[in-house]
Amino acid sequence: MHSVAITGTGVFTPSQTITNDELVAAFNAHADLFNAQNAEAIAAGEMDAKPHSSSEFIVAASGIEQRYVMDKAGVLDPARMFPHLPARPDDAPSVMAEMAVDAARQALNGKDPATVDLVLCAASNHERAYPAIAVEIQQLLGTSGFAFDMNVACSSATFGIQTAADMIRAGSITSALVVCPEICSAHLEWRDRDCHFIFGDVATAVLLERDENLQTPHFKVKSTRCATQFSNNIRNNNGFLRRTHDQMEDRRDMQFMQNGRKVFKEVLPLVSKHIADHMADEGVQAADLKRLWLHQANKTMNDYIGKKVLGRDPEPGEQPNILQDYANTSSAGSIIAFAKHCDDMTTGDMGLICSFGAGYSVGSVIVERA
Repeated sequence: MHSVAITGTGVFTPSQTITNDELVAAFNAHADLFNAQNAEAIAAGEMDAKPHSSSEFIVAASGIEQRYVMDKAGVLDPARMFPHLPARPDDAPSVMAEMAVDAARQALNGKDPATVDLVLCAASNHERAYPAIAVEIQQLLGTSGFAFDMNVACSSATFGIQTAADMIRAGSITSALVVCPEICSAHLEWRDRDCHFIFGDVATAVLLERDENLQTPHFKVKSTRCATQFSNNIRNNNGFLRRTHDQMEDRRDMQFMQNGRKVFKEVLPLVSKHIADHMADEGVQAADLKRLWLHQANKTMNDYIGKKVLGRDPEPGEQPNILQDYANTSSAGSIIAFAKHCDDMTTGDMGLICSFGAGYSVGSVIVERA
């Protein structure tokens, strides 16, 4: 069995941002338009008026202050309220592949792509069923070996890391890129006050290699663990990018749907216990952890999990949040936190990456700076 290390990370960040104030202004204009168009039905009690949102509500509910998106104009159009991503010809690179390639090149940091044996594209939604986005990324990068897609919703990154790490441990490959291109703005229902602020777009990449004679700083992958438990409380029944191309009927269940109260009640104990059991089985104490890089869905959730894992309120920097800037980026969130908040760690420092979400699913990775 071979040892595994994380030797590089990359984050592709879209150039366009939407602040809470901008989003609220568009949403409230949409609500006014909706209420005017349905005034008679609302007056007759046949449907409810759509309430206004506010920046204060968004921050209190989530901790989110802004988000990066691939198309700002479509999201902020009160008559549209979702991105416009023009359909591309079959011989053009897909949007997801372009995002992933940018992040992957950052993770490679000058290394020859041909030395990479596996590209694993792990994301909540994929631009098409086949051919695999990962194989397209492989072709664009010029990596060797093979590639495939994986979908475990918001846990896709950690499940992808375990999958790649297991292959490296077993000796079937020597290196892998786990890429998470997330176009979350496309599956979000921007017209629903309860969730219109949640998601943003991004792509991340992690390079894993066999831990033999590595000369540059890296993180040893000490242990990985994944778990699932079926729940329908977070789901997307269909849709995703087709509506952004103006090619699909507009149906609410085809976008992101969530029973938030049940998710809070059921996911928090599930994730806390998963992490505690993983640490206990590996002989890792709370005092051994220098950092927790958690899934970036909601600040209240992360604060709760951090306190459960550490047995106290996390100190500043121990459990970094990036969702105030990026919002929820599904599988990519914990990797953004890791990429942006790991450089200060020194040899021997340990940390834990954890992602969780629909499924329910939860994955954790214990790492040590080397």
